[in-house]
Amino acid sequence: MEDQFCNCLYFSANHLARMMNKMAEEEFAPIGLSPTYAFMLMTLKNKDGLTQKELSGALNIAPSTSTRFVDKLEMKGLVTRKNEGKLSIVALTDKGYGMQDEISKCWKNLFKRYADIMGEEQARKFTLEVNEANALLENKK
Repeated sequence: MEDQFCNCLYFSANHLARMMNKMAEEEFAPIGLSPTYAFMLMTLKNKDGLTQKELSGALNIAPSTSTRFVDKLEMKGLVTRKNEGKLSIVALTDKGYGMQDEISKCWKNLFKRYADIMGEEQARKFTLEVNEANALLENKK
């Protein structure tokens, strides 16, 4: 039945997203974080003290989603949030910084997992092509 939609980018991209999400969730399960939470922590490691709007933009998620994620990470003691006027500034805690090596290991394991299936060169090439397609489609909005 899937062959019926194999020429549909929407169908194919969603199928790929579901498969990648399953793999990523499995790789991050040992540290108790979803891949998106890990991306948020990595983003803050690269530039600590971001506004929630900046964080949402960096992760391509809705501000309301970012708020929920920050709430959960704050409850886990991984980030802090302080209000500066109308802005909410999010920063890593020491515990959040302390998870960075584990997070990095999970990302490396995820890459290894799909690169073992696709081949490392093909995995890198395909990732680049998907990013290029995303950029093209975003510029057409």
